[in-house]
Amino acid sequence: MTDVQNYARDCFRGVTSDRLGVELEFLVFDAADPALHVPVARIADALPTLPGGSRVTFEPGGQLELSAPPDVLPAAIAKLTADVGAVRLALARAGLRLGGRGLDTLRPPLRQLREPRYEAMAAFLGRPHGLTMMCSTASVQINLDFGDDPRVRWERAHVLGPVLVAAFANSPAGGWASGRQAVWSRLDPSRTAPVPRGGDPVDDWARYLLDARLMLVREDGGFVPVLDGSAFRDFARVAGRPPGEDDLAYHATTLFPPVRPRGWLEVRYLDAQGAAEWPVCVAVVHALVIDDRAAGAALEAARPVAHRWMEAARLGLADPELRRSASVCFRAAAEALPRLGAEPRLVARVRAFASRHIESGRSPAADQMEEMYA
Repeated sequence: MTDVQNYARDCFRGVTSDRLGVELEFLVFDAADPALHVPVARIADALPTLPGGSRVTFEPGGQLELSAPPDVLPAAIAKLTADVGAVRLALARAGLRLGGRGLDTLRPPLRQLREPRYEAMAAFLGRPHGLTMMCSTASVQINLDFGDDPRVRWERAHVLGPVLVAAFANSPAGGWASGRQAVWSRLDPSRTAPVPRGGDPVDDWARYLLDARLMLVREDGGFVPVLDGSAFRDFARVAGRPPGEDDLAYHATTLFPPVRPRGWLEVRYLDAQGAAEWPVCVAVVHALVIDDRAAGAALEAARPVAHRWMEAARLGLADPELRRSASVCFRAAAEALPRLGAEPRLVARVRAFASRHIESGRSPAADQMEEMYA
């Protein structure tokens, strides 16, 4: 079999700087009738040239994704802010608007993209939750360099997960503050559950790669879904040939744990935010994972609730323990941001978010609920 251990080791090798990359997903709505599905072509035709250099892609249901090139914190946020502003203005002129939540509860899921990968993924993940995940969810993904010791930031990103899920829960549905997380929790857990941490992250990731179910096999330029429950370690039996390096690398792209190593650290567990709130989300995560002083205070507060992923998604900050932990974390982040070069305006926005949401125990989902039933 392909050397999974070496591949896993390479996933934790990267530059030792403190750059930040951000991928923002947005649901896109017709401004006059939000219940209408908006064709991808209509969105694409309306998009302008982006001043910050973000890459534009689309998710299977037509969600718009802006992926900013990595940079230091102030520049990364400034460039992506300019791109989001340009997109909002251009879409508004075309009668469209960006959504500000992580789950589409207005429109039934409808897959627009029909690439072979998505055909196989849809067959594997099934209905209703697979289709909903592919077509109706949106997130903020934050990509961070590993620094001098990948194990440190890997651990921080995991321990902080439930607190940050609760703090930025922004997709109320079916009694969940993060309905997006509820959808993900109902998919194949071998590829969506957190990577079990037993000490050496390389060993843990290698084991996860081998144990995760095999979603598809590439044959004759296409993709064949694997629906018999086989894991990647069964590849040779399923495909009739041993896996190559390309097979393993592609398998890794079909795994969606909350934190994923790819030569950098992907933080994948955050609901999409509104155009005004995503910089707060990015700044807080960056500060708590990158800054050692902030991380020290935050981890002490977060460890007692580090296992409470489901409670964070269901209750958000209505859970008293998660709210108390989030309060400590946001104070630590606000104190760290000036050390990381953040502008005073961004620090003020973090403090304002904490005052509105954290101290009151009201995740952003609470505001969404008020709008829905106003």
